[in-house]
Amino acid sequence: MSTYRFEALLRPRSIALAGAGEREGSLGRAVLENLRAAAFAGPVWPVNPRHEAVGGIACVPSVADLAETPDLVVIAAPPAAVPGIVEEAARKGAGAAVILTADLGEAPGEAGPRARAIGRRYGLRLLGPNSIGLAVPGARLNASLLARAPARGDLALISQSGTVASGIVEWAARRAVGFSAVLSLGRACDVDVADCLDHFASDLGTRAILLCLKEVPDARKFMSAARAAARAKPVVVLRTGRHEAESRPVRTHTGALAKPDAVYRAAFRRAGLLSVEDLDEMFSAVETLGRQRPFPGKRLAILTNGRGIGALAADRLADRGGTLAAITPAAGLGAGNPVDLGIDADAASYEAALSPLLADRANDAVLAIHVPTARSDGTAVAAAIAGTVTRTRAETGRRKPVFAVSLGEDEAATRLLTEAGIPRFATDSDAVEGFLHLVRYREAQDDLMRTPDSLPRDFAPDVEAARAVVARALKQGSAWLDPLSVAELLRAYDIPSVPLTLAPDIDAAASAAWPILAQGGTVALKVVSPDIVHKSDIGGVRLDLTSEADLREAAREILARARRERPEARITGFAVQPMVRKGRRRELIAGLAEDPTFGPVVVFGRGGTAVEVIDDRALGLPPLDLALASELISRTRVARRLAAYRDVPAVDTRAVALVLVKIAQLAADLPQVRELDINPLLADSTGAVALDARVMISRDPGRPVRGRGHPRFAIRPYPVEWERSMMLRGRRILVRPVRPEDEGLFRAFFHAVSEEDLRLRFFSPVRDFSHAFLARLTQLDYARAIAFVATDVETGAMLGAVRLHADANHESGEYAILVRTDRKGTGLGFALMRMMIDWARAEGLKRVEGSVLAENRPMLAVCRRLGFAVHPDRDEPGVMKVGLAL
Repeated sequence: MSTYRFEALLRPRSIALAGAGEREGSLGRAVLENLRAAAFAGPVWPVNPRHEAVGGIACVPSVADLAETPDLVVIAAPPAAVPGIVEEAARKGAGAAVILTADLGEAPGEAGPRARAIGRRYGLRLLGPNSIGLAVPGARLNASLLARAPARGDLALISQSGTVASGIVEWAARRAVGFSAVLSLGRACDVDVADCLDHFASDLGTRAILLCLKEVPDARKFMSAARAAARAKPVVVLRTGRHEAESRPVRTHTGALAKPDAVYRAAFRRAGLLSVEDLDEMFSAVETLGRQRPFPGKRLAILTNGRGIGALAADRLADRGGTLAAITPAAGLGAGNPVDLGIDADAASYEAALSPLLADRANDAVLAIHVPTARSDGTAVAAAIAGTVTRTRAETGRRKPVFAVSLGEDEAATRLLTEAGIPRFATDSDAVEGFLHLVRYREAQDDLMRTPDSLPRDFAPDVEAARAVVARALKQGSAWLDPLSVAELLRAYDIPSVPLTLAPDIDAAASAAWPILAQGGTVALKVVSPDIVHKSDIGGVRLDLTSEADLREAAREILARARRERPEARITGFAVQPMVRKGRRRELIAGLAEDPTFGPVVVFGRGGTAVEVIDDRALGLPPLDLALASELISRTRVARRLAAYRDVPAVDTRAVALVLVKIAQLAADLPQVRELDINPLLADSTGAVALDARVMISRDPGRPVRGRGHPRFAIRPYPVEWERSMMLRGRRILVRPVRPEDEGLFRAFFHAVSEEDLRLRFFSPVRDFSHAFLARLTQLDYARAIAFVATDVETGAMLGAVRLHADANHESGEYAILVRTDRKGTGLGFALMRMMIDWARAEGLKRVEGSVLAENRPMLAVCRRLGFAVHPDRDEPGVMKVGLAL
């Protein structure tokens, strides 16, 4: 339901408190006291059948007995009473309810599911159960159990845990950090993290969003909302319970490497969120985001009055992957970084050194550290830092980020820095983390802005052959592909692998090995069993066999050990392969794992039999392109070994990245493939080859999701299935969804459109086609928006585009269209509109709407021809509203 009726939840005009009471320590009394303390402007009506008045306010027995309809109902009643109160509130016409009550149960027929069903039936939004409530300081609303009312500010805090939310509010109060809203979601039977992200992404009073969560119930909904929010403002996320024991069975190396917390981190990174590990780091992020906006660049200059403390900060920066800036020599400054002013440095010294650092283009931010001494007053130094920063910003108009460390408890210094908008930290380590939070946020935007194709353009897989391989195995009731089927599957996706022969017995294995041995080669022999996933665990792999006798002896030993250690295992034969020497090749692992929350996950790392012990891996959510795959590789330790060293040439990393892209595409095409494990993947300067692989399959494709695409992908890929070709006045036109790399195409297109047509499209003159402006047109989340671009096949020139953006509830969408001036009247606009409408229907939207200037008669004529209703906009003179029910 997303942001439906959020106004009643966050900006209510009246509140009913069901379960209000006088008893000390009761939920009802605590909430009433907080509502009163916040000076809520509207009426608060207590509801309790056992009281005539609560807190001096007349009480009614039930919500149904209220004389007026409340916008918000806060429920602090016993669990059994909650469903009835929810139904009374819904029938009364309330917009939202906050359920503070815990232990409602989650089994069918229990209070929790019953309350949720009632809310859904009537459209009543529910926050909770097991919530500690919400607070919106700007609305003087504190319907919560927080011990301290949050101060007004521009950070939105959304937490599944009430205690974590309360802890952050307590910390923020001591640091003068305020909030636009604080919401405790509890068990989130209705309003969830994604709904809140959708709301606060567009909330003008919120500059950054803080998330505290344990789990994501709907991955695709969450990823779509998170990516949209992160495009608009910084989003920091802290996940609790990161190391809880797993309940899922682990069958492959890739499955073992794809631990839930690692998958969550990969998802957060792909969504553009800034992930932190604990409350200390969250507080550091809050301190930073509360006073400093994100900035481009990552070079840090360090200014200090002690060589040792400066070195510690530089070490921490290096340890965390940061970049120490070069220092441009200036008056009184050397070229070294950190800049050490000496232990006697006073306020004047800091002012003299800070000014050139703020002007220096060789750094992107400055960290000023002061250690109080008997000859250096901390308050005076803080005043000098604050004054220099404030004056420089006023004179230059540039807001270069400055971070401060003032060791010791100096409230005056803290106040001075806070008033200047400078983040202040207790230690150098915290300050470096704060700096890196903003750096990582900017870097995460690069991942966020990528929307890879459903079908990468670097290769053309034989999808039908691959589907036939999987269908055949499923028909036979197999859960694992046999080695020959695995080889066929890899061949269909052009993933190089070592040839193999499947032999049902020892004699057949000897026959298969003979041609290799006769040419002087050596043989690898592997047991084949659908019940033995890791062959090495039972000695099921024998290498470097040089004769038929050796092979027969090895086969007998393999069978004997398999029968001894795995007597229940079905042995179907042997796989015979020519030996491939590792030589200078690097052993890697690549594959797919199935996460219960986020679906398929691409895994890459260092391979070999000790892969799980080494645990050097990086994860990524498909779909991938070469850039995302290369970035995935770079996040592993083994990536350093892929470079050249001594006389060993560098690995062809593009070939390795292409294997990852192909694996991601395989996952998109074959939902029945649940896990894929290539270990080892041998790579060198000539490319990459799969030495051994296993594939697990399942007939169940997972739960259905809205729209097209892989049923379990958390991110909707570029919808290549919507590409169309058409003839228009003798010229072939390609109509396809917009890609992120179309920015240059759009810039050239706008220069070919008349100023008048641009005015009709954007309702005002447009002259600046900046990167930010064009990125909004080309960077799309295909889970909630589409844009089609028409290009001339012969020239590649862009002729027009139409876009549709669905609302957060995915019920209606607003469209916009523009055709190149010299192509108006050719029927292109009508064709683009029809395609946009087809997409809306396929997505399940109920309505398409738009705004058209009344003077734009050609567009209005197209709308009427397509069946749109047309009427004047009551709020905008000269504008027509058009709408089409689907």
